[in-house]
Amino acid sequence: MTLVEEPVRTRRGGRGARREIRTAIDTTMLPALKRNLPLTEPMDEEQIAKIDAASMDILEEVGVVFRDAIAIEDWRKVGAKIGDDDRVYFDRGLIRELIATIPESFTYHARNPVNNLPLGKDHAIFVPMTGAPYLRDLDDVRRGPTLDDLANFHKLAHMLPAMHSSAHHIVEPMDHVVAHRHLRITYSSMKHSDKTFMGMTTSPKNAEDVMEMCVILFGADFMETHPVVTGNCNGNSPLVWDETMLGAMRAFCKCNQPVLCSPFVLGGANTPASTAAAVAQLNAEALSALAYTQVVRKGAPAIYGHYLSTVSMKSGAPMAGTPEISLMNFMIGQMARFYGVPWRTSNTLGGAKTFDAQAGYESASTMMAALMAGANYVWHSAGWNEAGMHCSTAKFIVDAEQCAMGYRMTEGIQWGDFDEALAAVRDVGPGGHYLGHPHTQAKFQDAFFMPEMFDNNSIEQWVADGSKEITQRALERARDLLAAYEEPKLDPAVDEALLDYIARREREIPAVDALNDEY
Repeated sequence: MTLVEEPVRTRRGGRGARREIRTAIDTTMLPALKRNLPLTEPMDEEQIAKIDAASMDILEEVGVVFRDAIAIEDWRKVGAKIGDDDRVYFDRGLIRELIATIPESFTYHARNPVNNLPLGKDHAIFVPMTGAPYLRDLDDVRRGPTLDDLANFHKLAHMLPAMHSSAHHIVEPMDHVVAHRHLRITYSSMKHSDKTFMGMTTSPKNAEDVMEMCVILFGADFMETHPVVTGNCNGNSPLVWDETMLGAMRAFCKCNQPVLCSPFVLGGANTPASTAAAVAQLNAEALSALAYTQVVRKGAPAIYGHYLSTVSMKSGAPMAGTPEISLMNFMIGQMARFYGVPWRTSNTLGGAKTFDAQAGYESASTMMAALMAGANYVWHSAGWNEAGMHCSTAKFIVDAEQCAMGYRMTEGIQWGDFDEALAAVRDVGPGGHYLGHPHTQAKFQDAFFMPEMFDNNSIEQWVADGSKEITQRALERARDLLAAYEEPKLDPAVDEALLDYIARREREIPAVDALNDEY
């Protein structure tokens, strides 16, 4: 006879149980954000048409330099006018015809299908920062990063629910020569997370290596019809696209993988000192690159990109979180929707040297504008500080929580339990409280967002807990997450094939300390 053991009865609910739920580490990735708030759209139809017309005039009359022989020949074949200085003059009808073939939305496919993400229209994703040559580490020390530091950031991105991607070189691994870094960075993105990721575009050859590694991970046939990775191609404002970025763009487009076409705006330095005119120039630059993606491969996914900053007229330094950047984001969102293409912006940007009040204010201003502008690919969403010169571990953690808070806000008002909650008003009546009511007990965990990094206790409780400021709390959280990290294992055969590819390419690529013309 089989004995069935009686279950041990424990008290359900109560303060202890609620505390245990609140403090448990939940690393489940949030779905792509489905926006349910009205957009901030400061331009009327006439003003949208004015920006569009100004941009088309720039493309037709001023032109854009494409410093790349292949691109020049590609443009010649589709009927663009080519000047003597590699300047391309575009008929506005040709530009409109080409960008009309860009998909308005698509789905990113991760190696774990649970983490697939729709992008475009009302759907948005949060992506960590990339490109920092320094970090502030788990002890808040500013120093040069290593490959192990990069791995830690990829692990954190994997575990933080509001981060939808492991990005790529969140920090530059300075313990590896430049010529080989893209291989190790890509492998780290693939190995330590099963979310979508970004691919290096530091040269055409490097972009081709990324494509080959993606083929090993996903298969060439799958990539023909499924976006799996994102490339970023920066323009040289004003009005120049160079051979490095265009070659990398071709590598991604030929494999049907999305690229961000990103003019790099330093308002007042490489654009006019005017918000509206800067957007007109940026729009022309972005349209020229978006159109080129369709010359390379019609129907390839592409994203209207940009990096926005304004320049201090006192020092010449780029600034973050300024009102003009917010206005540009609102305008660019309107222009991207006018053309029917998904668009990218930057998030939680700051110029502060430490994780201080300046960093918080700048980041909050940037994020609010990005959300209200309706951006789809929200890059640099965690860690950015010192104008991108370092990635702060503490800020990475807090930024990710801020993204989760922004996510909750942008989902809009939830009406699902409205009648049930109103019934509690009748139960409690005048002078009562709701803390013990069954509706509150059922909803205590998710009725209101409860930040873990912000301390809302009394001063006495805060002192009793060690008087910890937010940087210390965030670094402790990072250590806890890394201690609890479980690697989402690659298929052993795929892992071996990736490592074999890296080893072969590292033998083939000269181990120089700077990029050469070929690599």
